[in-house]
Amino acid sequence: MAPLSSWGRRRLVLGRHRARGLVRRWRSSLQLRVLSSTLTIGLVALAVIGVYVSQRTSGDLFEQRLQQVLRESGRSTQQTQDVVSSSTASTGSDVVQLLSDVTTAQRNGSSGERDVFMFRARGQVGSIGVATATDRDLASLVTRELKDALADGGQHWQSVAIPAADGRTSPGIVVGQEVDVPLAGAYQLFFLYSLQSEQDRLDFLLQTLTLAAVAVVALLGGMTWMVTRRTVHPVRRAAHVADRLADGHLAERMTVRGQDEMATLARTFNEMAESLQDQIRRMEELSTLQRRFVSDVSHELRTPLTTIRMAGEVIHGARDDFEPAVKRSAELLATQLDRFEDLLADLLEISRFDAGAAVLDAERRDLRDIVLQAVDNATPLAGRRGSWLQVDLPDERADADVDPRRVERVLRNLLVNGIERADGSAVEVRVGVDAAAVAVTVRDHGVGMTAQEALHVFDRFWRADPARARTTGGTGLGLAISLEDAHLHGGTLEAWGRPGRGACFRLTLPRRAGIRLDGSPLPLVPEDDEPAVAPTTPARGTDPADLPDLPPMTGEIAIVSNPTDPARTDVRPDDPAPTAPGAGPRGRS
Repeated sequence: MAPLSSWGRRRLVLGRHRARGLVRRWRSSLQLRVLSSTLTIGLVALAVIGVYVSQRTSGDLFEQRLQQVLRESGRSTQQTQDVVSSSTASTGSDVVQLLSDVTTAQRNGSSGERDVFMFRARGQVGSIGVATATDRDLASLVTRELKDALADGGQHWQSVAIPAADGRTSPGIVVGQEVDVPLAGAYQLFFLYSLQSEQDRLDFLLQTLTLAAVAVVALLGGMTWMVTRRTVHPVRRAAHVADRLADGHLAERMTVRGQDEMATLARTFNEMAESLQDQIRRMEELSTLQRRFVSDVSHELRTPLTTIRMAGEVIHGARDDFEPAVKRSAELLATQLDRFEDLLADLLEISRFDAGAAVLDAERRDLRDIVLQAVDNATPLAGRRGSWLQVDLPDERADADVDPRRVERVLRNLLVNGIERADGSAVEVRVGVDAAAVAVTVRDHGVGMTAQEALHVFDRFWRADPARARTTGGTGLGLAISLEDAHLHGGTLEAWGRPGRGACFRLTLPRRAGIRLDGSPLPLVPEDDEPAVAPTTPARGTDPADLPDLPPMTGEIAIVSNPTDPARTDVRPDDPAPTAPGAGPRGRS
């Protein structure tokens, strides 16, 4: 097969586009599907009815005409036999004249004009042998098969096509029967009848049926279109109003006309929309009151909290002079005051997010600096918890338009959460960058979490294990605030976990404002993750002795300056810290 030309390919592509457009139009329009299906079924039904009626009518017309022709030809044959039998012809010329006169006399039958042929039967011998015909051009329509059939006696017929002068043909019937001619022997008498009048009647009937079918299809299509339009239009209107309601236009309503089912649907829809609007309005008012209450309570609590803080600091400063029980109470009071103050700050921050009043103070910063600052701040906590922090930084700068305070808060929350759940194992921090985004992952090797828990880990005050103590004094709002901070930057914050193999959190931020993220420079699922095998005892994370090239460094930071280099460089307590390009000097905390 020869390859298609460029014009042929364009036509092929255009045809495919049109076909796909028709398919989409077919799938998206209920009215088109109902109308086309109704018309198709109607056309098929009318075609079947038309074929049945035409065949039945043509068969009846032919059968009636055939019986009429057979009766008429039988009478004419008998008349011819009577004429030739009573003839006084005594010579051959008299017989020839007699046969010619008989043939001419039988041309006109009771049902109209017909052609008559008379041929000498086969096997006859004698001096008189003549063939007569009213139209010799049509004598060839009498076939040899029909002539041979007459030799068995009786009346026989055959359908033929009668040619016309204009080249067309018309249906006809040839009927034959033998007669005995004195002095000449047996002759075969044939009558040719035209069925053109019956064919004209049948054609007229078919034309009438066709016009009636076209009218019925048009009427059926019009009625179907009107019915489907009256049915589909309110549905489309309801869909449009529902879209408007979903977009926040709660005052949108459907138009109610009449008292029928569609009007009932419109009224019910409007009542539903009215109820939803009322409920949403009340929920918004309640939400506003709740946000105002939280904000007001948080502000009002600051004054007594300040007074209690001052008194608590005085008591805490003099705790050495107290008895052991009172001294412990003073220490607990200071700790809980710190936690209470953090809780108030988080509540105020959450209320700002809920009210849409959070403002992003973005500037161009290298994310590596923010990561190291957050790691430095979390190092004392890691030392108290018996964990160590390992940081992988890329050589290239990870510049992005971010709010350093908010990003540092997100990373601090992720690190505190990782240290809390690491149970003395390593917490790995990795930074990645590509042309569109920067990303940070925080991976611990602790108790981990299930996929269902990962769906709720950013919920406010949610805890995977209520029986598990919160030793770091968290407020339960840290990850929820971190998620809001990520969304405020136009980024994402995701979580992954597996029981017994730890958890991983990934923060992805666009490098420029307005960039829509479709991926991340770092994977969320760790590369070393393998299908977990159910242990016989609960897994408690990764033992530091199982990590290669990492000596026990309780509360220390291991920084890898070039993650692409197989030879990983770890910072030890007595080693000088490596320097990442553009990030300034690095050191251990």
